[in-house]
Amino acid sequence: MPLYLFSILFVLLTACGSKAEKVTEEVPIGIAETDVLLNPAGKTVAERFLPPKGFKRVAQPESSFGAYLQNFNLKPHGAVVHYYNGAVKPNDGIYDAVLDIDVGKRDLQQCADAVMRLRAEYLFVQQRHDVIHFNFTSGFRADYSKWRQGYRVNVKGNTCTWVKKADASTSYASFKDYLQVVFTYAGTLSLEKEMMAVSMEDIQVGDVFIKGGSPGHAVIVMDLAINEETGEKLFLLAQSYMPAQEIQILKNPMNPGISPWYSSDFSGPLLTPEWTFQRSHLKRF
Repeated sequence: MPLYLFSILFVLLTACGSKAEKVTEEVPIGIAETDVLLNPAGKTVAERFLPPKGFKRVAQPESSFGAYLQNFNLKPHGAVVHYYNGAVKPNDGIYDAVLDIDVGKRDLQQCADAVMRLRAEYLFVQQRHDVIHFNFTSGFRADYSKWRQGYRVNVKGNTCTWVKKADASTSYASFKDYLQVVFTYAGTLSLEKEMMAVSMEDIQVGDVFIKGGSPGHAVIVMDLAINEETGEKLFLLAQSYMPAQEIQILKNPMNPGISPWYSSDFSGPLLTPEWTFQRSHLKRF
């Protein structure tokens, strides 16, 4: 088959199986024009979801938390979200992609836990072990540096103390054990207090919309694009939820025309598929 005919056939076949929107300079060859900029072959957040026409992805500093999230691996296009027990979460207009990271076998890694997991995993990869710490709802500060030395948390009511119970370990398995304890005793109430408030005008990758409570909820900004002429910003959101489930890129019920991107120029509440936030709920580590 002549090369030019093969190229035309490839584009047509790709168009039939994709949900991509208008082509920009960032759209790979073979991505067609439909309603949403989506590259089904994309393996990371930045490769899968392309900014709409007029917007440019905001490059993140090398080795930053923002770059880590932008380049986070996704499961293949069309993957479904699984709960911790292996059951499938129905996707009734909730998510567009699934992050390639485990959820564990216990009902622990829910909304705030997923945010803490991503933050901790990033710091672990960067070997910034002394920076990894989270507060329990009781106010106890759980430093990973103590855990690495073999100390474990002894919980009696609302009182927590460190007790030397194990050999020192820097293994990833021990790190995940530490996170399981954090997930058990921390949540939206404690994480919200740890983070600082930021304005929507200053939104960045890695920021978190969080409302502490029982229940509360938290979603994390995974990517950011900007219209340099108007200053409008678009962002992608990810969440886990109850019961514990795989982390997912959320659809935008407020504006399906740009979904899964959300605009910073919204008025009133921020409506996500399973929770409503206010602009004042935006926080940062």
